[in-house]
Amino acid sequence: MLFQLSRWLHIGSGFLALLVFWVPIVARKGGKLHNRVGWVYVGAMTVVSATALFMGIYRLTWNAGPEPDAIPFSWFLIFVSILSGACAWYGIRVLRYKKRKSPHRHPVDLAFPALLFGSGIAIGAYGWTIGFPLLQYFPLLGLFLGGSQLAYWLTAPKRRSHWTVEHLVGMLSCCISTVTAFAVFGAPRLLGLERVSLLVWFLPTIVLVPLIVAFSMKYQKLLDKKPAA
Repeated sequence: MLFQLSRWLHIGSGFLALLVFWVPIVARKGGKLHNRVGWVYVGAMTVVSATALFMGIYRLTWNAGPEPDAIPFSWFLIFVSILSGACAWYGIRVLRYKKRKSPHRHPVDLAFPALLFGSGIAIGAYGWTIGFPLLQYFPLLGLFLGGSQLAYWLTAPKRRSHWTVEHLVGMLSCCISTVTAFAVFGAPRLLGLERVSLLVWFLPTIVLVPLIVAFSMKYQKLLDKKPAA
């Protein structure tokens, strides 16, 4: 019963996150709509992360299921939990320390990206050991994001746009994990498909990473050229 409750909470929160995801992007930055809907998105992603972690551990510990790929998919759920949780935390914390002028070494802020980076290595190695493409390549995103987050905290900011860009990267990266999980689990079940193309699993990353780069370049160009106050 607890697993089924977590499953429906996970699905409902995931759909809510996808529904409100675009509002903070198009709304005026820093405005009431942006902030309020942004917190709704963060809350939904927190539930998504927590339920994914529980379901992944539950399936590995008590009931992996009869499917031949049940265990690899359980590890994928755990990795999605780490990825979405770490990126949501990062997106919030860069706002908290947007005025910093020196390296930042708060243990919690370093622990999340370190966990993301380490889990990317471990789960990626597991994926190559069993020959499971989703776990071979998707953890590379964790290596990149975890490494870039650690680099951001451990160095002094050099751009005026640093916190805006990193906030955007954190929140958009959250969405990659949500959409990918939907492509892996939700879409095949809704469409009654036993399997989908590997391209569908990686399509969210292929589409959203260029979007992240484009928005980052836009705000860097816009904010870094403004005269100092």
